[in-house]
Amino acid sequence: MNVRLRHRAGGGRRSLWPTAALVGYALLLTAVAFWPSPVDRGVDPALESALTWLHAHGLPGMFDYAFVERSANVVLFVPLGLFVALLLPRRRWWIAALTGLAVSGAIETAQLLLLPARFATLDDVAMNTTGALLGAAASLLLRRR
Repeated sequence: MNVRLRHRAGGGRRSLWPTAALVGYALLLTAVAFWPSPVDRGVDPALESALTWLHAHGLPGMFDYAFVERSANVVLFVPLGLFVALLLPRRRWWIAALTGLAVSGAIETAQLLLLPARFATLDDVAMNTTGALLGAAASLLLRRR
């Protein structure tokens, strides 16, 4: 059974998959964001070892642990921007980036106040918002097809 939803703003028909994907993603994001300890605990020695090996084999030094962590924060929020933007009229794609900013700000604030083992940073907010913006931009490309 293919369930479809009529989109009020554009009059076009859209499937419900972005809503279902957003709900699943929100559950995953909640688990990652509110895990009591840093989610990379236990992984960091292996990652450092892998980066050391890669640097010895030509990977530029700029690709360090901080780069990987920042990139992971960007990638983590791409689905949020994508799924939110797909639920909005095309002209309102930018709301998805603002949603990323608000969600990331709320997560970092909660981590600061409620999770003493986690590290709340403005850099995470910036990287997460960048990811949401990239996801929103990807939605524009998908809609062109």
